[in-house]
Parts: sequence; C-alpha cells; structure tokens
Amino acid sequence: MSAMLAGKRVVVSAGPTYEDIDPVRFIGNRSSGKMGFALATAAAARGAEVVLVAGPVQLPAPTGVLRIDVRSAAQMRTAVLAALPADLYIGAAAVADYAPRSIAKGKMKKTGATLTLELVRTPDILAEVAADPRRPAMVVGFAAETDDVEHYARGKLEKKKLDLIAANRVGVPGSGFECDDNALSVYWHGGSRELGPLPKTQLAEALLDLVIARMQAASAPG
Repeated sequence: MSAMLAGKRVVVSAGPTYEDIDPVRFIGNRSSGKMGFALATAAAARGAEVVLVAGPVQLPAPTGVLRIDVRSAAQMRTAVLAALPADLYIGAAAVADYAPRSIAKGKMKKTGATLTLELVRTPDILAEVAADPRRPAMVVGFAAETDDVEHYARGKLEKKKLDLIAANRVGVPGSGFECDDNALSVYWHGGSRELGPLPKTQLAEALLDLVIARMQAASAPG
C-alpha cells in the first residue's frame, strides 16, 4: 500500500499561525506541529515528493522534505496554493480563525483597564484548496474539538467539501496539542475509523495507510 505514494506530490501544512497585533504581541495557539511533521516524514519515507508548509514551530525539518516556513494565515495560504498542483493535501495546521484588522507599527502601550481589538476572518485554506481547479485527488483536513467531536468534524467535512477529516479531542490529558501521543477519529462520506491512542509518529503511519486506502477506493473502476 505504501508504494502508492511513490512519485506522488504531497503538500502538508503544519503548526500554528501567529497573527501579529504589534511588533511584540500576537494571537496564536498551542499547536506544536508534531502531527503535521510526522505526516510529512512518513509520506517522504514512502517515496512522495513532499512540500511542508510550517507555521512557527521548534522542530527540525524532516529529511527529504521541502520545508517552507511561514508565520501568518495569509502567508500559509499563499505558500499552500503556490505548492499546487498536488496529488494529496493534508491540512494539519491549526490556522488562526481570526487576525487583527490592522497591525500597530509600534508597541501598543497600556492606556486603560481594557483593550478592544477588532478581528477579521482569516483565509479558509482548506476550503480554497478543495475548490481550486488544481484540486488534489485527496484533500484531508484536521479538526481540533473539545466536545461533540463527530458533529463538528462531519460538519466541516461537508461544508469545506473535503474527502476525509481527522478529528482529535483537545483539552484532555495525553491528547491533542503539545503532546507526543494522540488519538484520531477519522470521518469520510459513509464511513469512520478510530486510530490510536498512539505516538504521533505511529499515528501518522496509520492515518496515511487509511488515506491511501481511500485514494485507492476513489480511483477504483465502477
């Protein structure tokens, strides 16, 4: 099954995005990038040409992978779309949903007991990739949820027109952000599978096996 990625182009996005408020402060999240980096490593080991678009993380570049470092959601969008066409896109990054409307040129000073920031939506990279004329044969998304995992994950699967979505529950010990282990609930149209808990390196292999199986099913005659 692993041979199916030989010669294929795989684009993976990983880590958080940082949305600057001023030269000192930013809006971010706790994503370590470990899951996305594990997926990029596993895909490269299976013979794929891998482009890894990474937010600000403290991880070494995987061997044999083209790594593109970005900071903001807008920069990640530009890098991901520039990496197309591809055979497979895995959107494992925890992209910020909102960013400050404007970035202060100088450090903002304390002026009162409260501060109001105006935030605007960031680009929906997953949905754009899925709608792009160069759409990969398989578009895989990730969802980090604290409750009603299947409901929200399947809603994202349908709304963004994805082929598969891997959801993990965050806010519980030993799973999700900043952990070496994780568990995934994977959903697609008409099916689902539970993976883990496993170390993220092993979980990446298991998820790739499932993705490849779904790609084979999609390309099968009839």
